[in-house]
Amino acid sequence: MKGRIASWPLGLAALLGCASAGSEPATGPAPQAAAAEAEAFASTYQPLPSQPTLIRNATILTAAGPPLQHASLLMQEGKIVAVGLEVAAPQGVVVVDATGKWVTPGIIDNHSHLGVYPAPGTQALSDGNEATDPNTAQVWAEHSVWPQDPQFPLARAGGVTSMQVLPGSANLFGGRGVVLKNVPSRTVQGLKFPGAPHTLKMACGENPKRVYGSRNRFPSTRMGNVAGYRAAWIKAREYREKWERWGKSSRRDPEKEPARDLQLETLAGVLDGKILIQNHCYRADEMAIMMDIAREFGYRIAAFHHAVEAYKVRDLLAAQGICASMWADWWGFKIEAYDGIMQNIPLVHEAGGCAIVHSDSEEGIQRLNQEAAKAMRAAQEMGMDVDREDAIQWITLNPARSIGIDRWTGSLEAGKMADVVIWSGDPFSIYGRAEQVFIDGALVYDRADPRRRPRTDFQVGLVPEVVP
Repeated sequence: MKGRIASWPLGLAALLGCASAGSEPATGPAPQAAAAEAEAFASTYQPLPSQPTLIRNATILTAAGPPLQHASLLMQEGKIVAVGLEVAAPQGVVVVDATGKWVTPGIIDNHSHLGVYPAPGTQALSDGNEATDPNTAQVWAEHSVWPQDPQFPLARAGGVTSMQVLPGSANLFGGRGVVLKNVPSRTVQGLKFPGAPHTLKMACGENPKRVYGSRNRFPSTRMGNVAGYRAAWIKAREYREKWERWGKSSRRDPEKEPARDLQLETLAGVLDGKILIQNHCYRADEMAIMMDIAREFGYRIAAFHHAVEAYKVRDLLAAQGICASMWADWWGFKIEAYDGIMQNIPLVHEAGGCAIVHSDSEEGIQRLNQEAAKAMRAAQEMGMDVDREDAIQWITLNPARSIGIDRWTGSLEAGKMADVVIWSGDPFSIYGRAEQVFIDGALVYDRADPRRRPRTDFQVGLVPEVVP
């Protein structure tokens, strides 16, 4: 939504101590920087230096099983080594007494515009919407990300360890999104989550038809939107087939090599299953149509975003394994958002779907735990019982799943990245605050240590020296 309106070219750790309840080896290979080297603008992310750290006596929500009381979590060499009731302390490990505190996976926001709409919010820095053509699949959000956006450390203080930054929603095809680790970096390549797949933002509904209809251009209606999607996919399929024919030819005559088209290259990457669709879509009927289009052209939708009416098609979403990214209580700010209900998230969850709380907000990203708590409260008022062990998945494991990084992060399991938050108390309480945030085992935020509570030039004079 966003108020601003909103290649393919052919190219640990052993467990220590006792076995841990709820702790199973992570699946899938570790992300390899080398795997990304073949692509343009490859990730150069390197984990920050870290010390072996043992967190003791905490209530731990693993996002992979039931809560653990008076439990421990051991991090070493950037990985989670063990989670459980009895974890031995290796020699020289830093021990954190978390008595009375809670521990969760790092928060993941799968819908952010940090960096592409950085602070201060001026027109000169507004780089999130290439609203010049209904199809701008050729643009990449990462080329607009300003790594020094002061909103990144503010999100870190809210426990956010990874995020997907998306372009805006003015177009039918808005461009590629990028998944970032929330660490300090001079370059966007230094932020890029190694191994994360590319994503493509699509938008249905009011935004594209309003933007182009107001210019007396196509599309100006919802039927125009759908015609635009289908025409683009037909071209992408032809482009893909052309490259396939050339690739299979015996001689691969360089003079007959097809010309690269950056726009169609992105769409062909979707058809190849290498780029994940992130689809801005509010209304249930439009989600169903987008599912039909995906079926017609043989691609998969990873997640619907701003899915205000997801509760109406929650069975379809669950059956097709499509995630729904939702707000806890945003509704009614435009016609297609009128039918929102506060039980949307828990109803999708109850149906067996992949429910996600997203922000689409530079402020909301700092309090995603509280947004999840709002949805839990709405569920209780309706008579539904949502446990904390389920709700934590809405802001950790499920968003990781929607952007293709759940093999490596999103839950506290041995072998996964040590992306961990220590909370002052129950993270679903309005009084619960992130006290310490670890990314790949490195302490990147410490509420008690000003040296790990960075302030940017833009905050000088605005934020009190001591945050209670």
